[in-house]
Amino acid sequence: MSQQDHFKSVSFLRSHIQETMSFYHPNCIDPTGGFYHYFNDEGAIYDRNNKHLVSSCRFVFNYAMAAIEFKQPEYLIQVRQGLDFIETKHKNPQTGGYFWEINGEKIVDATHHCYGLAFVLLANAVAVKAGVTQANATIDYVWDFLEAHFWDTNYGCYIDEYNEHMDVASDYRGQNANMHMCEALLMTFEATENHRYLERAYQLAKTFCIGLAEQTNGLIWEHYNSQWQVDWAYNLDNPKHLFRPWGFQPGHQTEWAKLLIILNRHQPETWMLEKAQFLFNKTMELAWDNNHGGLVYGFSPQYAICDGDKYFWVQAESLATAALLAIETGDDSFWLWYEKIWQYCWSHMIDHDFGAWYRILNRENEKYSNEKSPAGKTDYHTMGACYEVMRALRLSEDNS
Repeated sequence: MSQQDHFKSVSFLRSHIQETMSFYHPNCIDPTGGFYHYFNDEGAIYDRNNKHLVSSCRFVFNYAMAAIEFKQPEYLIQVRQGLDFIETKHKNPQTGGYFWEINGEKIVDATHHCYGLAFVLLANAVAVKAGVTQANATIDYVWDFLEAHFWDTNYGCYIDEYNEHMDVASDYRGQNANMHMCEALLMTFEATENHRYLERAYQLAKTFCIGLAEQTNGLIWEHYNSQWQVDWAYNLDNPKHLFRPWGFQPGHQTEWAKLLIILNRHQPETWMLEKAQFLFNKTMELAWDNNHGGLVYGFSPQYAICDGDKYFWVQAESLATAALLAIETGDDSFWLWYEKIWQYCWSHMIDHDFGAWYRILNRENEKYSNEKSPAGKTDYHTMGACYEVMRALRLSEDNS
């Protein structure tokens, strides 16, 4: 078996998921509730108290996907306990929303983020897929909460953020929260077969990948004002912001491409695969580092590299998209990219000694620190990419 065939075999992908999962399980389980969110390279926990809504939800995703694939009852126990922690500790009883960050019983950040709600929705949708039918009630609740407060019917997009009292919305608008809402809505449609979720996912994809992208030569910009006009200056002085970095994000171009391919399975239209190919090919052209390998983190409106760092999630989303495009189009050039990205990750991003992926490397593929998995990571992107490629391979086999 060639190296390329090895990377695209279901057995390899399953094995890699198990190896990555073993870095976290059972070490990540907090006996007082929920999960630990901060791990160094060796797997030691360096903060046992802070809990971030995004990590709390992503751990549920990890365990639910593993429960579906590997049929381990202990994984399903963690799904239920993780959802319980979100509802009892992250839930804000005054507003009905969810705390962004907590530390024990202390509220560190009570801001209401659409990005966080997207992951609450995603976690509950995957839980339903895994057989936790009680999560259906939370799905309905979150949908209604989003409709009441975050959905902007004038523009067909979600508002990003409210203050802690849910009475003042920020003027900031962003694609990132809406992209993850699209992801969550697709998963929720698959879990519930309720077409309102598919219709909304379609609307978001059309708005961002076609409508708003007309302002930016077909690529997807990150930041907008309250009228959904491009804000070229937002976070220009803070380009490495964790959730809102400045510049075009290569990882978000390919992540949208992946979502378009998934959407095309459920509601196919010609523009979806065409746009997915454009986003992927343009990203490879502009963001692949020909000197050191891997995809850089960001490029400017003039298409110059503005952040040469290599982030784990950018590589993971891009390799998944390459595989899905190869399978959907029959174009083997996408398999070549799949192999190229995987080989880079195998050589640089994956810790073959202790497990899981490094979070960030510099342009020369050197680590900045020994913090492998701070809040927000959980390797949801890396394992999720493997699951998505496995699903595409299996669907291809079923249809052949």
